[in-house]
Amino acid sequence: MTLPTIPSLPTIRASAPGKLFLLGEYAVLEGAPALVTAVDRRVEVTIDESSTVTWQVSAPNLGIRNLTLATDGALPTGLTATQRAHLRVFDEVRATVQAAALQARGRPLLTVPPLAITIDSSALSRGDHKLGLGSSAATAAALTDALARALGLTLDRRELFRLAHAAHRNAQNGAGSGGDVAASVHGGLIRYTPDVAVVPLRWPEELRISAVVTGEGALTTRLVGRVGDYAAESPARHRADLDRLAHLAEQAETALASPAAFLRLASDYFAALSQLDDHARAGIVSERHRELHALARREGSVFKTSGAGGGDVGLAFSYAGEPTERLAGAFARAGAAIVPLGFFAAGLQGGTTS
Repeated sequence: MTLPTIPSLPTIRASAPGKLFLLGEYAVLEGAPALVTAVDRRVEVTIDESSTVTWQVSAPNLGIRNLTLATDGALPTGLTATQRAHLRVFDEVRATVQAAALQARGRPLLTVPPLAITIDSSALSRGDHKLGLGSSAATAAALTDALARALGLTLDRRELFRLAHAAHRNAQNGAGSGGDVAASVHGGLIRYTPDVAVVPLRWPEELRISAVVTGEGALTTRLVGRVGDYAAESPARHRADLDRLAHLAEQAETALASPAAFLRLASDYFAALSQLDDHARAGIVSERHRELHALARREGSVFKTSGAGGGDVGLAFSYAGEPTERLAGAFARAGAAIVPLGFFAAGLQGGTTS
């Protein structure tokens, strides 16, 4: 970490992609690897000098415009519960980056002017409905980068991930593996294992991925919390369920070398997640998920949940060409909307303009 002299502040921009877990959900929370892809829907963060003597934050797609903050950028009193929820990641990133800057410099950053910060996560929603593409993790990554540069910190990717993950985890009350933040920082297709260096991977050309809207979504922390309750109530059975998922997740990188092997593995993983959900009664796998899994199987493809499950976006894996087209038609007839997404997108990007 180096600290250049802070010039007059130019406009600072940063963007980070959303993500989808392809395989390894829940098992990654126990230290198993996960396959995660960045997608081409991005959170955009812009930082300028404030036109007032105080910090301001805007998140227009969340109904927050030019909100006046405390002198150090902290959230003011008097916010509604909804506003605080929308700004939780912002406030955790602000506090985390400011603490890192203070530790590096050893004194308050008196030379930094009040900041006006704009966060746009609208690309990761469909109307008013979040798509489950990791908007909070992408916000944490982009905001950590932009705010660090505004405060005169130069972070390498490892340090940037560490700070963004810590802030994001705090915002989620200690939940989350960090795989979503890692995908937002690094981009592409990665193997993510907690506390292990990220490994970039290649996707087999013979396979295609389709993202399918499956419901109205569910709060990730709530689903993970229900699985945690199950672990406390039935530790032996929970351990067996997670060991089954971890054993499958360990095979994912090798399976990428064989499209048929990966399709079998994805189907087996969905079955193991369904078993975990049957035991935990968490709501990870819905009847709609089971319906779409059966539909895809009839077309020679595989459908599974992605991430915490419970709605949002599911994934379909199919052979390229006619099988993918046939599957898309079957989904359309079943009323399942395919979200136009690009996969393996570029990771964190940033720049400045004067």
